[in-house]
Amino acid sequence: MNLRLHLRIRKAHRYLGLFTGLQFVLWTIGGLYFSWSNIDEIHGDFQRREPLNFNRHMALASPAQVLAQLPEADSVKSLKLVDILGQPTYQIVYFTHHQGESMQRTQLAVAATAALRASLSEQEAVQMARNSFNEPVAVQQVEYLTDQQVGGHHEYRGGPLPAYAVTLQHPTNTTVYVASERGEVTKFRNNKWRVFDFMWMLHTMDYQGRDNIGNLLLRLFSVVGLLSILSGIALYFVSGRKSRKHKATAAPTRR
Repeated sequence: MNLRLHLRIRKAHRYLGLFTGLQFVLWTIGGLYFSWSNIDEIHGDFQRREPLNFNRHMALASPAQVLAQLPEADSVKSLKLVDILGQPTYQIVYFTHHQGESMQRTQLAVAATAALRASLSEQEAVQMARNSFNEPVAVQQVEYLTDQQVGGHHEYRGGPLPAYAVTLQHPTNTTVYVASERGEVTKFRNNKWRVFDFMWMLHTMDYQGRDNIGNLLLRLFSVVGLLSILSGIALYFVSGRKSRKHKATAAPTRR
């Protein structure tokens, strides 16, 4: 009976180890990469130029003047003062109803006059991207992103759209994302971030959106991995008991 149990545990441990072994290696490699990486470099913080503060004596129109020009606004989510190429600008995020559904919209307005202004043009977005980078750099490529271009695997997933992706000519291959309707730089993405993102996908086993750490596949492998460890522990004790029994049987008797 003990021999049969021993063989069953050994067989289970072998197949569990084969099933989970590769993922254990990926988890270990990912953990090593995460622990040895500088998160500020991954986020591109070391490449960002510190934004200038506004003059406390600047002339500002009342935000109420801006809201008065938005009769479709049912409620306001946020009101923020942003810098668009040296011009203080109100960024108003509000909700409106359209065909029975609540929709979120964003409006920019010149803070000094309350005059509504359009979303960023490509030229403005490129200049803001270059101004936000802490080195003089040329532009390699510009892409206008909408919901159709940004999916679950895109490096700008979750960012406000539409946006301009401004890729710079730099050894880090950095792309600066500028939200056109919000009038601000939102994200930096460089090669280190892309490696981190790929390793994170392998670590979380979320091959759809990469950020769901509670997905079914990860839970399954976690349970199977635990069973593999427990079977190894059980195999150790069963093998140890069998070895001790064998030694006791084989030990010479004194005459």
